[in-house]
Amino acid sequence: MRDDAKLSSFKAYLVPVIIMVVMGLVLFLPAGSLKYWEAWIWWSIISAMTLFIAAYFLKRNPELLSRRMKVKEKEPQPAIIRFLSFLSLFAFLVPGFDYRYHWSAVPVWIVILANALVFLGYLFIFLVFKENSYASTVIQVEKEQPVITTGPYAVVRHPMYTGLLIIQLFTPLALGSYWALIFSLLFVPMIMFRIKKEEEELLLRDLPGYADYANTIRYRLVPYVW
Repeated sequence: MRDDAKLSSFKAYLVPVIIMVVMGLVLFLPAGSLKYWEAWIWWSIISAMTLFIAAYFLKRNPELLSRRMKVKEKEPQPAIIRFLSFLSLFAFLVPGFDYRYHWSAVPVWIVILANALVFLGYLFIFLVFKENSYASTVIQVEKEQPVITTGPYAVVRHPMYTGLLIIQLFTPLALGSYWALIFSLLFVPMIMFRIKKEEEELLLRDLPGYADYANTIRYRLVPYVW
């Protein structure tokens, strides 16, 4: 195996491991206990899916992983999006304190159902990645990039954000917290702002065929809603 291939493999697994460690600290330090069973379920789902996606696309489509590792936007995000992004992080911090101080009493069946929906949201994102190898963490259009119109893209124009929205909205309940929902709901306007910016300032302007696609697929994020 070439040195650059080894490096690519190392990076592909390093990022999921960092995510696992950081999320573990974010969940368990505020909780002050490793007995936080709701967090163990959620953390296991996120960790397993993140590692699976890394392993799958390292073998099938390493170019996608390379795009996913890009984090710097060519143009800075508006202040409102940065502010909402910061506040939405509290959706992951509050549940730990909620567990420690017993602010919420979320029934077990809701916790299990919410975790199942988090898993389905992550699975939906995996299907998006399989359909669109140009999916990236940054807003950009690459040379000869086609408009994807199949799979999840035949339902909504931004299915990756749909999956992220499912994960974000149900994570507080999966972690046993009602209070964290307040911050999680801020993810909705943040995503809407980002999608409008992405379409108006990039896709409609630089991606050939996107305007026709947008006229065909009416909904951006949630079918029959928006």
